[in-house]
Amino acid sequence: MFLGGSPDAPVFSTGQGLVLTLELLSISSAIGFALAVPLALARNSSNWLLSRSVWLYTGLFRGTPLLVQLFMLYYGLAQWPWIRESWAWPYLREAYGCAILAFTLNTAAYIAEILAGQIRNTPHGEVEAARSLGMNHWLLLRRIVLPSALRRALPAYSNEVIMLMHATSVASLVTLADLTGIARQIYAETYNPFEPFLIAGIFYLVLTNALAWIFRRMEKHWLAYLRPREAH
Repeated sequence: MFLGGSPDAPVFSTGQGLVLTLELLSISSAIGFALAVPLALARNSSNWLLSRSVWLYTGLFRGTPLLVQLFMLYYGLAQWPWIRESWAWPYLREAYGCAILAFTLNTAAYIAEILAGQIRNTPHGEVEAARSLGMNHWLLLRRIVLPSALRRALPAYSNEVIMLMHATSVASLVTLADLTGIARQIYAETYNPFEPFLIAGIFYLVLTNALAWIFRRMEKHWLAYLRPREAH
């Protein structure tokens, strides 16, 4: 499907924009989640320095706009010679790499705080029951605390993933042609803002409902034990 050009010589492909949007969402959310789990554990650590370091990181990324973070990475990293000479520079000099990094660090901060809160709220009875069975700290963490926290964090996590999907639209401001970027290009060519942004909005609406449906199925499966039982 194309939003611009002609069938014989298409210029702006919604398919390419959709693929890029899904790439940004899937890669950032996957790496962000992988980072968030150890960060959440560190946030609840008894080590003051470790806990405060994570608190500072999450406070920084939750307290500043995502667009500012993206601009600072895209335009600011080149200011340091040691970054330009590092192995990561081929990735960080591209808008795609900076967008992935910004979205990953941002969503990791939010998910880390969500998980940290659920870890702190682990029912005391579950912990005591595990300890009575002789589980050590790491076994307790792996088999009881983390699975329980992940299940209870699912509703908040689903909202974060949907918000991240909407947030990927700022990638177009650093020249990436995601769904919003395609709409901006068409607007620049035709000076007609209504149709391209309406179509982009429809795509985001469909993606939002698809994600919401997937997470509802996951909640129905993993949070079934929290539903009130019917009286017999």
